[in-house]
Amino acid sequence: MQALEVEKLSVRFGEQYILHDVTCGVGEGAFLAVVGPNGAGKTTFLKVLLGLVKPASGKVLVHGKSPQEMEPKWLGYVPQVKTLDRSFPALAIELVVSGLRGRWPGRIKPGERKTAIKALEQVDAAQLAHRALNSLSGGELQRIYLACGTVRKPRLIVMDEPATGIDMVAQKTLYQILEDYRKENKSTVVMVTHDWGVANHHASAVLIINREMIAFGLPGQVLTNENLARAYGHAGHPMTPIIE
Repeated sequence: MQALEVEKLSVRFGEQYILHDVTCGVGEGAFLAVVGPNGAGKTTFLKVLLGLVKPASGKVLVHGKSPQEMEPKWLGYVPQVKTLDRSFPALAIELVVSGLRGRWPGRIKPGERKTAIKALEQVDAAQLAHRALNSLSGGELQRIYLACGTVRKPRLIVMDEPATGIDMVAQKTLYQILEDYRKENKSTVVMVTHDWGVANHHASAVLIINREMIAFGLPGQVLTNENLARAYGHAGHPMTPIIE
């Protein structure tokens, strides 16, 4: 059984198609990178996997079940750093426990604290547990988000451009932590990224979309000048060279 199976997925808002005829599938423990220009429907694709948006047509299965049928604990979400309101008065451990409970904690129980600390240790951030969120750097905060998204050991982790707003050193650390976590827990990762180099070096499969599916497959086979030009209207990238 595949960890993720998407067949002829279409999503429509009113009369307009946001996604049309997207098909892909990956096995347990895979890393799927979703690539495409702004407005391509990438975030909508993630929302479908999380059960937040229902398809107009097509089939989406996560470990054989529709996203709406999946237990919430089996799905983890890691947003961009910039989504946090920096004025929000909270500690890092409180954010992680919110991922465990599914709501913000009024009082943290001893068992919750132990589980949260273990999740922070897995992302090398236990020392940040009692730091205020608004005192953390972008890289530190992204590790807290990763602990929050993985605290319940989800089978599928969905990430929306997690490296946005953090420096290159922090990005490298984040991807290494994610790689180690994925291998240790056999979790499947689906990540939206604008960085073709990241998709090439870290993903086991790449989906290129621009409202419709441009290509899906192994990075070396999919990230070609032809496919990227079809998706973006041009070839080349400011950060990474095109794969020949």
